[in-house]
Amino acid sequence: MNALRIALLTHSVNPRGGVVHTLELATALSALGHDVTVFAPAVPGEALFRLPRCRVVYAPITQSQAGTVAMVGARIHAFGQTLMEYDAWSFDVLHAQDSISGNALAELGAQGLIRGFVRTVHHLDHFDDPRLAAWQRRAYEDAEQVLCVSETWTREMRSTFGIAALTVPNGVDVARFTPDENARDAQIRRHLGLDGGPIVLSVGGIEARKNTLALLEAFASVRRTLPGAQLVIAGGASLLDHDAYARSVLKRAAELGLSIGPHESVVVTGALEDAAMPALFRSADVLSMVSLREGFGLVVLEALASGTPVVASAIAPFTEYLDDTTCYWASPTDVVSIAAALLCALGGRGSRTDFDRAVPALLARFSWAASARRHVDVYRQLLATRALTIQ
Repeated sequence: MNALRIALLTHSVNPRGGVVHTLELATALSALGHDVTVFAPAVPGEALFRLPRCRVVYAPITQSQAGTVAMVGARIHAFGQTLMEYDAWSFDVLHAQDSISGNALAELGAQGLIRGFVRTVHHLDHFDDPRLAAWQRRAYEDAEQVLCVSETWTREMRSTFGIAALTVPNGVDVARFTPDENARDAQIRRHLGLDGGPIVLSVGGIEARKNTLALLEAFASVRRTLPGAQLVIAGGASLLDHDAYARSVLKRAAELGLSIGPHESVVVTGALEDAAMPALFRSADVLSMVSLREGFGLVVLEALASGTPVVASAIAPFTEYLDDTTCYWASPTDVVSIAAALLCALGGRGSRTDFDRAVPALLARFSWAASARRHVDVYRQLLATRALTIQ
């Protein structure tokens, strides 16, 4: 069949789940023979943390916007301007991975400058600001087709918002994330000040949605049994403002007697270079993914592919694809439950993760090639429906 000309739009150049999804999908679609362009907003000098195997176009923005609303508005505008410069009408598929790019496409659609667009909803946030809430709503309401990365969010979009969404899962790169150690692992451990005690890893920075405060409380309990344990909080390059929550977490760490820094009990890395992540997963003794809300939780698969056990929230979407053979469960609202699950994982107690059979079988279900093929099926169906509507 004819190759498609596809534009994938992502809101940031930083390593966030939706951005990773975009880049991996772009590479997989390109491998299928499609002509893919990734569009991302960037200030002068910025570049994507990882380059996909396709064309990349940066939508230029300035660094002077103060506040979240102004920042989002500037990115929507930058997307719109750049898409028109690159003849947005000429793409067979325009696919937004977030509310920012979705609003740019919704505006172009309202002006009759594009035929329509696809939107992937990874998850939805709660916004007190009415402008941000309206932007989030418009980005899925105006889309021709909404996709979700989990059945949980597909059902949510249908039942709560009346949107006929389809599920198209994530994948995991098992060539990039492996249990095989290399010299980089020791370098990362030295650089971050990981001292050999059991390492609890959390990925995604300090956020209320990531449940960092409850994890910190649980980790303090773990330290009473394993005094050499370290908590590593990696990443956190978000466009949203999490400063107030982060300050409360750091304040609580001090109250719990947890020191922060390299070689200390809590290591907060901030954004790391992309090449460091596989080594960090392998260096951890357990990944803690006790979020209160997730779209899918891609880092769970990345950790398991790296040979690292996972403690996951006993809520959807994790319950869609994990079970007792592939993770340790914890109630995200119960600090005692989180601490107990971490101790079980670190001590190898309870039902151990089955890395011989269950984990390989799980990883085999999620490939970027399969995700790309499913996307192409959706795209072609959308184009066929659009053609019938025009006739």
